[in-house]
Amino acid sequence: MSKIRVVIAKPGLDGHDRGAKVIARALRDAGMEVIYTGLRQTPEQIVSAALQEDADVIGLSILSGAHNHICPRVMELLRAHGLDDVLVVVGGIIPDVDIPKLTEMGVKGIFLPGTPMQQIVEFIQGNVRERENV
Repeated sequence: MSKIRVVIAKPGLDGHDRGAKVIARALRDAGMEVIYTGLRQTPEQIVSAALQEDADVIGLSILSGAHNHICPRVMELLRAHGLDDVLVVVGGIIPDVDIPKLTEMGVKGIFLPGTPMQQIVEFIQGNVRERENV
């Protein structure tokens, strides 16, 4: 199987990206290919990067509380581009009351502060789509 390709993005106006960089390094150390898009990405930029990079996974790092605005748009754009099989995970400050709504819209993994890195790595490895041999 080829390397898992992960796009890590910091959507919205949140300027704190240390956690995203730590996650990116942990995933890279686990053998994944990681593309970090940088700060202040729009949903359109994130989905465009996933399309261009043939991503298996999109990891959104959201500390700003904008997850209820950003995640639905990302999921909508993924469906519009035929990327329904891309695994979407979110990490950050997500109130418990919002988790069912995110899960319902198709976010597969939600990781709160303090989640062990190995748990995130194993979740991605266990839930990413199998690539067809091209």
